[in-house]
Amino acid sequence: MLILAVTAIVVGMAAAVNAQNGKPAAKTVKPLIFAVLNDGKAAEPIAYVNRGKLETPVSGGDEGGIIAAFNKTYYKPGAVYRMIFGGANAGTVTIKSSNAKVDCAPNMATVTSSSTTAKLGGMVMALGTNAPIANKAASYRRKPTPAERSEFEALVRSVYVKNKLSAKILKSQNLTALDVNNDGKAELVGSYWIDVDKLTRALVFMIAEKGANGKYVIGHSDYRSISQKETMSGDIKNVDDGVYHEVLLDVFDYNGDGVAEIFTYVESFEGAGFTAYKRSGGKWANVYEFSNYHCGY
Repeated sequence: MLILAVTAIVVGMAAAVNAQNGKPAAKTVKPLIFAVLNDGKAAEPIAYVNRGKLETPVSGGDEGGIIAAFNKTYYKPGAVYRMIFGGANAGTVTIKSSNAKVDCAPNMATVTSSSTTAKLGGMVMALGTNAPIANKAASYRRKPTPAERSEFEALVRSVYVKNKLSAKILKSQNLTALDVNNDGKAELVGSYWIDVDKLTRALVFMIAEKGANGKYVIGHSDYRSISQKETMSGDIKNVDDGVYHEVLLDVFDYNGDGVAEIFTYVESFEGAGFTAYKRSGGKWANVYEFSNYHCGY
């Protein structure tokens, strides 16, 4: 009887401890950041958020079972995520469906997007997430003023001059004004190109912010030259339509330090590339990259 009594006490204590601490039914799901593409109708993973760091998610080139498990966890029909536009909560992204066996988009999902402030379409994209949102301010993302555009394009031209090119006619995929730290001073993010000749394009992606003198300065720039023979399609017009250009998705303060990071997207023929930039010492440094394989071209 004494043994039975002691056993009952131990079992009761164990049950009490489990009830107090909570026994997890499954592994903890990491917060996910994904791109909201195709006019707000598609979701593509960018990164997990783990203790203030970005980690590579499941890729479209991974084994089928891994992709299926990812889709089951993150793409449940009806699951609702927050839409990030201008670095703040601007609406919702609701999962419609996914298919781990579909060609070219096994780790992507079809979605519906709802927002009263974000007008998604073309090069105007957004982010989706179930991660905590540190920025509680109103969404801030707008077209640049004529003065802002003029200053930014002067900086873009300086990059071309540095590469011994004359940018007589500048063309842009997009140029956006954002406020990454709610200080009232707009950062500018833009993607430009020029025709070097009939079969060659020179691309510039740039982040600019106001310097101490109130004028815009380059925080980050990337220059690339692409010829028609370097494209998988063999047609330079695909570059003019946006392929290979690095363009803005949106900004999001995933680590809660008060300064939103800039997320970008590059469309290619066999997949998509994603980059996150973090402000460091007055410059914007590349802190994360992920390439998501779709299918062979």
